[in-house]
Amino acid sequence: MILLDTCIVIWDALKQDKITQKALDTINKADEHNALIISDITLWEISLLIKKKRIEVTTNAAHFLNLYLQSRSISVVAITAEIAELSTNFGTEINNDPADRIIAATSIIHNAQLVTADQNLRNCQLIDTIW
Repeated sequence: MILLDTCIVIWDALKQDKITQKALDTINKADEHNALIISDITLWEISLLIKKKRIEVTTNAAHFLNLYLQSRSISVVAITAEIAELSTNFGTEINNDPADRIIAATSIIHNAQLVTADQNLRNCQLIDTIW
């Protein structure tokens, strides 16, 4: 199972050249095997970035996200009680950003490798990352 971090979803949709070849190959292979997941918090983060105009798209957030989800075989996984609990129990190995904590916990609970450019997440020994 391969979990995409929020930045990877954005880049995969809008600027694939920002993704390393290794990460892109991993994404494409997982897509072929229906093994891609994103956390539901990623949908919220992207919607917020579009609202704040930090991401420029030619449509509204819901339409953009639905188009992206239709472009690949991606399952959106919910924040479960276990993910919520784990995300609140990390120490300093994960920064205090709640979305990063939820994504990290999702990676661990789902035993999924996390594709991310985020150095903080890549440095965490608890998460198996790809970049």
